Amino acid sequence: MEKKLPKVFANKIDKNLNNNETVYYNKNEVRSEQKDNSSSIFTVNQKINQIFSSARYVYKADVIITTKNGKMNKRIIGRNRNELITMDNEVINVNDILDIEFQKNND
Repeated sequence: MEKKLPKVFANKIDKNLNNNETVYYNKNEVRSEQKDNSSSIFTVNQKINQIFSSARYVYKADVIITTKNGKMNKRIIGRNRNELITMDNEVINVNDILDIEFQKNND
């Protein structure tokens, strides 16, 4: 005996949908107000999420971390909710980070 399944409701789409957002990215262009105020464009957590979701991040990322004590070059390998973990097993609190960015390649 075959069991009858209920019919599935599918709403009819009868109009043009414009769900996509327009995105602009230029790797080489840096506006002067953005350079001075880079932390206002993205939050530190957004920048960290971008680093870990980037194609450049495989299992480690060479970054420049800016804190109130200055800039430091680090190789980060992971994170938890409030901390970044470096290749040297150093733990950096995300709340102490003012800015973070990929190191420039010398290629």
